[in-house]
Amino acid sequence: MGIPEKSESGQTRLVLDRPREDLLLVGLRGNWRIADQPIPVDAIIREIESDPRIRILAFDTGELAEWDSSLLTFLIKIIDTGVRRGLEADRTGLPEGVGRLLSLASAVPEATDARRQEAKQPFLTRVGTQAISLAAAVGQMMEFLGEAAIAFFQLVRGRARLRRVDLMTLIQDCGADALPIVSLISVLVGLILAFVGAVQLRMFGAQIYVADLVGLGMAREMGAMMTAVIMAGRTGAAFAAQLGTMQVNEEIDALQTLGVSPMEFLVLPRMLALVLMMPFLCLYADLMGILGGGIVGVGMLGLSPLEYYHETVQAVGLMDFGAGLIKGAVFGVLIALSGCLRGMQCGRSSAAVGLATTSAVVTGIVAIVVSDAILTVIYDRLGI
Repeated sequence: MGIPEKSESGQTRLVLDRPREDLLLVGLRGNWRIADQPIPVDAIIREIESDPRIRILAFDTGELAEWDSSLLTFLIKIIDTGVRRGLEADRTGLPEGVGRLLSLASAVPEATDARRQEAKQPFLTRVGTQAISLAAAVGQMMEFLGEAAIAFFQLVRGRARLRRVDLMTLIQDCGADALPIVSLISVLVGLILAFVGAVQLRMFGAQIYVADLVGLGMAREMGAMMTAVIMAGRTGAAFAAQLGTMQVNEEIDALQTLGVSPMEFLVLPRMLALVLMMPFLCLYADLMGILGGGIVGVGMLGLSPLEYYHETVQAVGLMDFGAGLIKGAVFGVLIALSGCLRGMQCGRSSAAVGLATTSAVVTGIVAIVVSDAILTVIYDRLGI
């Protein structure tokens, strides 16, 4: 009998023979390499499982040429099938190198649960697991907030251990280095607000009120909001990546070994830098957004620069700018806490650094939106 499998050159590579009723002889010929056409094992498996008279599995490799790991994979599947059927595998016909590699592959037995498939957990079990995870995450967050508060009080008392040069570097990174992207986004947001308002106001001949729309929108809401989103993706992610990399390199462990608090030395300067710079960035974003609205008002709606300026001054007061600056400061605290928290929680691998960075951005943006809604309600209650 025979089940021929031929290579691209037409040479038969696999032949099954039955010299005796209880013996299945597997003939291997030609080249067995990964680059060659793979040989299916289904035919031999069906032969082994369908004939109960087979008791011995032997191999004939007299015409075998070049081979690599593809031959080993093929033989392991065949031998494992025979072992499950209770057959005796005669390896004497195999080349010496193949026999040694097969012995090496079977030297360490497979773990009993290596191929175990995890059963789907019941719904209540999954809910309980998620609740426990959420409680643990909340506990870690509260612990981090407590440590950050202690570090801040240490700073007020003049006993915080941080380097001023680090604080100055971080202030530059969070402030001056962020101006280009803040300028671009703020001008575009002002343009968009002006376009949206112009579509409706032009119908009533009230183009002048575009200045009111853009000024109030940027001062009270969009300036702080867009600046916070930019800083969450730019600076918050950078904080998480920096601290996460330090976790991977065990630099934070080294600081603790030296008796230096990571909260004071690493987290506190980042929080201070971002909290100090966010109000200035928000004010700058407000002005750039008003400038963007002025481009539309003057260039498309026929307003003069003086008209647009006077209307903006009459519509927007210091209270409006103050409300936006307070939001900016709050957003700065949340962004710094989110980035530093995820960085300090980072694991010990490069993949964990990526996850920490992503989580810092998501956490920061969610915190920004939630706090913005809360502050808006508070402003409404206070009549601001």
